[in-house]
Amino acid sequence: MRKIKKGDQVVVIAGRDKGKRGDVSKVVDATHLVVNGINQVRRHTKPNPMKNQPGGIVTVEAPIAVSNVAIWNPVTRKADRIGFRILEDGRKVRFYKSNGEQING
Repeated sequence: MRKIKKGDQVVVIAGRDKGKRGDVSKVVDATHLVVNGINQVRRHTKPNPMKNQPGGIVTVEAPIAVSNVAIWNPVTRKADRIGFRILEDGRKVRFYKSNGEQING
């Protein structure tokens, strides 16, 4: 089970976009993920008539390291750390370390 999953709201804690918040749109691998509106880069793309894609300069979100983001806790309105807890019925769930509240999803 991963600490940060697709759909989680995260805040950037290091790098060019420090302090910005966004939702995780894709988990690339164990150490990288793509966040909406974060780490945007401009790519020069060639036109591709087979895909009906025009050429030019396109802005896309690049992957960011998991170590540079922290999950957003809406109760404390701060970045938070994540822990794991096993419930009585055997399910493994994530919880916020600061207040012990279980994370939905």
